[in-house]
Amino acid sequence: MIDPRAVVDPAARLAPDVTVGPFSVIGAEVEIDTGTWIGPHVVIQGPTRIGRDNRIYQFSSLGEMPQDKKYGGEPTRLEIGDRNTIREFVTINRGTAQDIGLTRLGHDNWIMAYVHIAHDCMVGDRTIFANGASLAGHVHIEDDVVLGGFALVYQFTRLGMHSFCGFACGVHRDVPPYVTVAGYRAEPHGINAEGLRRRGFADEEIQAIRRAYKVIYRANLRLEEALDKVREMTVEWPQLQILADFLAAPSRNGIVR
Repeated sequence: MIDPRAVVDPAARLAPDVTVGPFSVIGAEVEIDTGTWIGPHVVIQGPTRIGRDNRIYQFSSLGEMPQDKKYGGEPTRLEIGDRNTIREFVTINRGTAQDIGLTRLGHDNWIMAYVHIAHDCMVGDRTIFANGASLAGHVHIEDDVVLGGFALVYQFTRLGMHSFCGFACGVHRDVPPYVTVAGYRAEPHGINAEGLRRRGFADEEIQAIRRAYKVIYRANLRLEEALDKVREMTVEWPQLQILADFLAAPSRNGIVR
């Protein structure tokens, strides 16, 4: 399953059925689990662990040292879960000692061409990153987030579950769950209603999320007051609990508002 023109370090650990295409380079301290397919001209450096049934396309670079001047060769790592699609020219860097030393990509993500995921980023499950989207260091992306093409996310920013960022969007503050943002300096533009429908949310649930959005963005309340209102709404609509928890969590950059 390994093309004879590929270079695989003897210290790498690959499951027997892993496919490695021609001219790919797999370094030491790389672990790749069963069913994963690696196309031609891919470079994977360690320490990196890649799970099951991933598809990694040509010219991607995974697990390279972080693009951070503070990095001094510390033994940091990259972890990639299962069933991810990583398209051409994607770059994902290892973590740094200034954080927890780990960059992580979860399961079932669709990562399109030319995406960059920088050091210490934490990406959840079932996300979609369109072509050219880029994460600066220390970004946290929760499950079911969508980034439009060439969206740029500032360092230490959080994007909550089911949020949506438009194309060429500049995200410099945290985006709460369910919220859609757009613009070079990202501004809120309602909720991700279509995405929620596709994921099986009932119309009544979407209406409750829309009412919570209006409390946060349209009622002229301070954030603390809006949070209290959303917490009251969680009694009837538990789906709003992740929104309340997100708003209550410490934030380095504040929320888009």
